[in-house]
Amino acid sequence: MSTTAPQQVPDDTRRAGAREWVALAVLMLAVLMVSTDNTVLSFALPEISTDLRPTGNQLLWIVDVYALMLAGLLIAMGSLGDRLGRRRLLVIGALGFSAASFLGAYATSPEMLLVARMLLGLFGATLMPSTLSLIRNIFHDARDRRIAVATWAAMFSGGAALGPIMGGWLLEHFWWGSVFLINVPMVALLVPLVLLLVPESKDPSPGPLDPASIALSMLAMFPLVYAIKHGAKAGLDDVTVAALALSVAAGVMFVRRQQRSRTPMLDLQLFRNPVFSGAVVANLLSLMALTGFLFFAAQLLQLVLGLSPMDSAMVLLPGLLVTVLFGFLAVRLVRHAPVRTLVSISFVASSLGYALAAFTGTAPTVLSVLVAFAIMGVGIGMAETITNDLVIAAVPAHKAGAASAISETAYEIGAVLGTAVLGSIVMSTYRSNLVVPEVVQRPAGDSSFETLGSTMAVAERYPNVLGERLVESAHLAFDLGVQRASGVAIGIALLAAWVSWFALRSAPAPTRSGH
Repeated sequence: MSTTAPQQVPDDTRRAGAREWVALAVLMLAVLMVSTDNTVLSFALPEISTDLRPTGNQLLWIVDVYALMLAGLLIAMGSLGDRLGRRRLLVIGALGFSAASFLGAYATSPEMLLVARMLLGLFGATLMPSTLSLIRNIFHDARDRRIAVATWAAMFSGGAALGPIMGGWLLEHFWWGSVFLINVPMVALLVPLVLLLVPESKDPSPGPLDPASIALSMLAMFPLVYAIKHGAKAGLDDVTVAALALSVAAGVMFVRRQQRSRTPMLDLQLFRNPVFSGAVVANLLSLMALTGFLFFAAQLLQLVLGLSPMDSAMVLLPGLLVTVLFGFLAVRLVRHAPVRTLVSISFVASSLGYALAAFTGTAPTVLSVLVAFAIMGVGIGMAETITNDLVIAAVPAHKAGAASAISETAYEIGAVLGTAVLGSIVMSTYRSNLVVPEVVQRPAGDSSFETLGSTMAVAERYPNVLGERLVESAHLAFDLGVQRASGVAIGIALLAAWVSWFALRSAPAPTRSGH
C-alpha cells in the first residue's frame, strides 16, 4: 500500500456502537471465506486424487497455488484498494470469488481445478487487505480497535482450522466439489450487508500503481515454490537451480525498485524495526506449521486410519476450539507475561504437537492426532493474535495500512511453505519408499502411485494378498514421510522460538492498556 500520506483516521475516541460491531461481524465473513479456502481442500484430497488423477506435483500445486496467488498480490491489491475504495474492492472480490468457486466445484481435470484455485487466490487477494483497513476506519477508540484486531486474527486462524471440518461434513454427504460451494451463500450474505453497513474509505493521496513491482513480486515467488517442489522430486538438478536463480534475481530487483521509489509498493523501512520483523516471521511460521500439519493429517486420518471425512473432521474440532479460545485469551495473557515469552511458548507448543502426532508409539493414532492438533492450537491461536497486534503497534499510525498488508502476506507465504516444504518431504519420501509388487504394472508416465489416495484406488483392483501388500507398503511409506516432515517442522518451530525470544525482547505488551 502507498505510504505517501497518513491514513485519514478520525481523531475522536467515541466508543463503537451496535452498528460498528455488526459491521465487524460482516467483515469476518470475508476473513472466514479466505482463510477456510486455505485448508478446506484437506479432506477432499483423497477423492480428488482418485477422481481427477493428478500427479503428486499437481496435487501440491492445487493446494498451494491459492495461497501463492494471495501472497503475491495482497500488497498490490491493497494499493489498488487505496485508489478504488476498499469497500468497492471488497465487493468486486467477493463476486469474483463466488464465480471462481463455481468453476472449482465442477472442475473435470486437474488443470481446470488448478485454474479455479488461481482465480480464487486472485479474488481472495482483493478481500483481505480491505478488512483490516476498514476495521481501522470503523473503530476509532483504541480499546475497541484492539478487540476488533484480535477478532480478525482469531477468525483467520480459526477459519484455517474450520476449513477441514466444514469440508469433512460436506464430503460425508456430497461430492468433493461441494467444498467450493460453501462460498456462494456467504457471498450472497456478505455483499448486501457490506454495502449497507460498512463505510467506504480511500487513501486521499495514493501514489501511482506500480505494475513492474507486482510482476517482480510474483516472479520472485512462483519460481521459489516450484524449485522446492521440483527439488523434492528430482534433487538439485538444472531446473531446480534455474528456478532458484530466477527467484533470487527477481527478488533482488524487487527490493532495489522499492528502495529507489518515492512511493514504494512495499515500505522496506518497516523491516528495520526488529519487533516488526520478528512478528512478521512468527506470523509466517505459525501458518506454515498449521497448513503443513493439515496436509498430511487429513490423508492420515482417512487413508491410513480409515476414518470417514466427517469423523476425520471431528478429530480436528477440539483443535479448532482451542485455536479460537487461545486467540482471544492471548489478549489477557499479555497483561501477565512478556510478549516474547508467549510467542516462544507458542512455537514450542507447535513442536510438541508435531512430535506427538508423528512419534507416538509405532504409528499415529486417532487420539494422538487429536491431542497433537489441540496442542498446536494453543500455539497457533496465541501467535496469530499477538504477532498481528505487534505488527500494527510497531509502526507509526499512518503506516498501519502497509504493515497490515505485509502481515497478511506473511500469513499466505507461510501457508504456501507449509505445503511446499513439508508436503514435498512427505510426497518425495512416499514415492521413494513405496514398494509396488512386480505383478502390478507401472506404465511409463502413469501417476497411479504418485499419491496415497491413487495408490489405495489401485490396491482395490487386486486380489486380497496382493492388495494388502500394496496397502501396507503405502501406509509405511506415508508414515515415514510424515515422520521426516515432522522432524523438519520440529526443528523449524524450535528455531522460531529461539528467534522470537531475541527479536521480540523489546516488544511492548500490545493489549495491556485500555482494558
